[in-house]
Amino acid sequence: MIPISYFLILSAVLFALGMVAFFVKKDLITMFMAIEIMLNAANLAFITLAKSASSLNGQVIVFFVITVAAAEASVGLAIILLIFKQKKSVKTEDISLMKG
Repeated sequence: MIPISYFLILSAVLFALGMVAFFVKKDLITMFMAIEIMLNAANLAFITLAKSASSLNGQVIVFFVITVAAAEASVGLAIILLIFKQKKSVKTEDISLMKG
């Protein structure tokens, strides 16, 4: 049996990597994937803690987080596509001066 602390450490490492990627990378697609990694890291922590407490509450929260992540993915990709259509780039420095 794998100790629960290993899963929590893995979750923290994934969240930290997602945070670093979000702040370091200048591409919208990469930033978007970093947000997804952070959400999955949070899901792993919720599942781990629910398993250790023998409760279903963490799994219910994960279900809602996955639902929010799916909605965020569809809306986020639509916004990225619209920005690419207008600016011909998905780099953040190219779209930082957006005008109406």
